[in-house]
Amino acid sequence: MKIITKQFNELSLIELYEILKARINVFVVEQKCPYPEIDDKDKEAYHVFIKNDQEIVAYLRVLAPGVSYKEASIGRVLTTKRDMGYGNLIMNEGIKLVNEKYGLITIRIGAQLYAKGFYERFGFYQVSDEYLEDGIAHIEMVREKD
Repeated sequence: MKIITKQFNELSLIELYEILKARINVFVVEQKCPYPEIDDKDKEAYHVFIKNDQEIVAYLRVLAPGVSYKEASIGRVLTTKRDMGYGNLIMNEGIKLVNEKYGLITIRIGAQLYAKGFYERFGFYQVSDEYLEDGIAHIEMVREKD
């Protein structure tokens, strides 16, 4: 198992392909939600992923303050292998990266409502009413600086 962090321009074509394939498989195909998964925010993101036997098993991206929200943000969190602890590993790595790159600052996320409990384990709490995004219930959550 290997945890990799790269900026967009550091990704190989194979890595970019595998990341986009995993994101589309989870967020578009598995969740039956046709939406523009690829956005210009990827070019400004740190991409964090876990590879196990050359396969991406977890992924997220970290965005600087001012890209999605005034705070730093973590998004596109996914695992392709469930119930193996990869979600915890990738979230801890994302939070660590925010702290290293931007200091101990507040992180804001747009979370799918069903994942609220997952994010609460990392110190996030709900700060918005429920809203629909691409037909899926979401909430905004915040994690205060340590």
